[in-house]
Amino acid sequence: MPGRNVVKIYAADSVYHIYNRGVEKRKIFLEDQDYAVFLKILKDALSPQPDLKKTVATTYLQGPTLQVWHRKPKNFSTTIELLAFVLMSNHFHLLIKQSIDRSIKEFMQSITTRYSIYFNKKYKRVGPLFQSKYKAVLVNEEPYLLHLTRYIHLNPSEYTDNLIDAYSSYAYYLGKKHAQWVKPEFVLSFFGTGTIPILSKVNSYQDFVEKFAQDSEEFLGSLILEDL
Repeated sequence: MPGRNVVKIYAADSVYHIYNRGVEKRKIFLEDQDYAVFLKILKDALSPQPDLKKTVATTYLQGPTLQVWHRKPKNFSTTIELLAFVLMSNHFHLLIKQSIDRSIKEFMQSITTRYSIYFNKKYKRVGPLFQSKYKAVLVNEEPYLLHLTRYIHLNPSEYTDNLIDAYSSYAYYLGKKHAQWVKPEFVLSFFGTGTIPILSKVNSYQDFVEKFAQDSEEFLGSLILEDL
């Protein structure tokens, strides 16, 4: 059975559903640029090192003088695979496969810190942007993994009928977009194998997401994390 509680210990070579939202359920993406910046942070963190040409500027006080430190952002391309994602106005979902047991903790700290610094500077605010620590749950059975990607990609349906153009990995699953830092192949490899009964009635991943009769939210229960 999948792990149904928010995890505190992470296993190597395992898949986790990650969820976080704005403090007091506030919006964390106010305009298109905000979504683009978060996606760029994901890209920088998950792209192979040779693709990273820019540094991140961090400002800090040294006595009375403001100093600027330029550094390359932390890179997780060898330890984290992003299987699916969606960015909503006040929260986000990530489906992640890690190869080392502490990768997720370091990865989440890195990307949320970078985005919080950007957001607070842009909108002239102070304090935490995200609601406490992110939530995470282990996913170790294929049907739950498949339904989680479906649930993630259907999240934007509450405000748009055009799921392909939403801020999610759906377009990558359908072959409309391609990037090294998004890994749909892991999930797509289950289609056409005949090994998973729930896929016997669908012809493609798009059919599974948009036409499958069973309600993924009901099937997943507490794995969706949003009500925890």
